[in-house]
Amino acid sequence: MKKVPTIILSVSYKGVKFIDATNKNIIAEHEIRNISCAAQDPEDLSTFAYITKDLKSNHHYCHVFTAFDVNLAYEIILTLGQAFEVAYQLALQARKGGHSSTLPESFENKPSKPIPKPRVSIRKSVPFSLKADRPF
Repeated sequence: MKKVPTIILSVSYKGVKFIDATNKNIIAEHEIRNISCAAQDPEDLSTFAYITKDLKSNHHYCHVFTAFDVNLAYEIILTLGQAFEVAYQLALQARKGGHSSTLPESFENKPSKPIPKPRVSIRKSVPFSLKADRPF
């Protein structure tokens, strides 16, 4: 069986990047606007996932991860929820202002359509501190 790589998951209001922990190469990137939901496994709380839409193929993909511990998985899922909320608020601000100077580049020049509310499933809320680029 092939060894599962250790990665660094970088989460921001722009999106999510998988970074190889060994050589620091970006494995994959997903814009926040293409992530439809994120959730933890209710039976194994160290496992979480999110769904993305590939704009080229129009297919949806589920990306599943297992963190080193439950608290790290909580931290990641809560951070994803915060990233959705920040991106949503920035999009609303830009719509109200009628210009895109405050918009992240992923929201610029997109056809006008309703902005969906961010969706994230959180099984349990725990206090945490944000730390960027945590390996798991």
